[in-house]
Amino acid sequence: MGSLGRLTALFLGAFGAATALTGYASYSASRHTIETLVDRRLDEVSRALLDESLRGNAGAILARITALSTQRETGDLGFELVDAKGQRLGGNVTVSGRVPPGFSTLADSVLPGTATFRMQRRDAGGGLQLVTLVETEPIEGFAAVWLRSYALGFGLIVIIVVAGAVSFSMIVRRRIGELRRTAEAIIDGDLTQRVPVEPGSGAFAGQAATFNRMLDRIAALVESLRHVGGDVAHDLRTPLARLRSRLALIVAETPTPELEAALDQCDEMLAMFSAILRISEVEGGERRTAFRPVALAAIARDVAETLAATAADSGHVLAIGPLEDGAVEGDRQLLTQAALNLVGNALTHSPPGSRVTVAVTRAAAKLLLTVTDDGPGIPAAERATALRRFGRLDASRHRPGHGLGLPLVEAIARMHGGALWLEDARPGLRATIAVPVA
Repeated sequence: MGSLGRLTALFLGAFGAATALTGYASYSASRHTIETLVDRRLDEVSRALLDESLRGNAGAILARITALSTQRETGDLGFELVDAKGQRLGGNVTVSGRVPPGFSTLADSVLPGTATFRMQRRDAGGGLQLVTLVETEPIEGFAAVWLRSYALGFGLIVIIVVAGAVSFSMIVRRRIGELRRTAEAIIDGDLTQRVPVEPGSGAFAGQAATFNRMLDRIAALVESLRHVGGDVAHDLRTPLARLRSRLALIVAETPTPELEAALDQCDEMLAMFSAILRISEVEGGERRTAFRPVALAAIARDVAETLAATAADSGHVLAIGPLEDGAVEGDRQLLTQAALNLVGNALTHSPPGSRVTVAVTRAAAKLLLTVTDDGPGIPAAERATALRRFGRLDASRHRPGHGLGLPLVEAIARMHGGALWLEDARPGLRATIAVPVA
């Protein structure tokens, strides 16, 4: 459960607890009020029956009880007169057991055949005790009526609040999901994706529109930068290719070490410009339309077989690790280029005699293409530099290269919805491309 779900559950729990406490307090206050009114009636009736002229006179009190029992307004009242020893002297009810002084609530075990009732025992003079009681059927009926009213009233409120909270949570989740899916598409290089804007959705529509304007601005800046880099590389590659052709003709006629070195420099610069254009092409995402299911294990096997002779010539051992089955949606040519770059880097930057292993494994919903060597590796603090364009480590500056191999691999991985990361193989380096399974 996410933070939004926990917040919703916490709100509903607090609301439910507050509703229950409010209901209990309301019921208790109402019941206490009714009991107070019943006790007041008992006190007034018993006080009226025992006026000063009748106190201590059992016969007169019993006669008054008989007279009151015939009156309609006292038909729900009961009276019993007992002596100092608790022996019954008379009355219109018989109460079993000893009645405590003052007001009390007793069950039908005291007065068989009746419901729960309230009673009062008070001194009638001369050691006599008068017990006055009334059935609490009105109170019990009130409880049932109150419960129905509470269930109907507060139940509807609870249903409305719960439905509102759940609806709001679903709306927020949907909006967040749309925002997340758009952000993930942008991360993968598809700068054309935008958050849906629903008319009339108020703050959500305003937020989506603002977010889309921001994406428009970012897309324009990225496109501008991409075109600048691509245009510069493209414009410089043409005259450089002409220069290279002229140098090649001169070297063919008059070969000298200086001219051959200049020709090699031209080749290196042309390769660098080609890599820049390749990265711009990959980051543009146009090739996504040609994505097809591709077996990553087959690519790893082909790359290992292609570079086997090169590895043998340089004194390396190129091995194939476990190759798990599975397909990814992608561009076979670009994924092959990424694998070639990783294996080529491992062969270039590890000393002769090193072992380079190519493997494909599966982790959850992703396929991992891993190239591992047991060479010197890359310190953790310098791995970010290795992934940056033109980022070259001090140890590799004397070797041929332009620092665009790993950035191209990372761009290809990102284009396929995956990622590239570098790890310590202890010893050596482990480079991994993780791509979602098709």
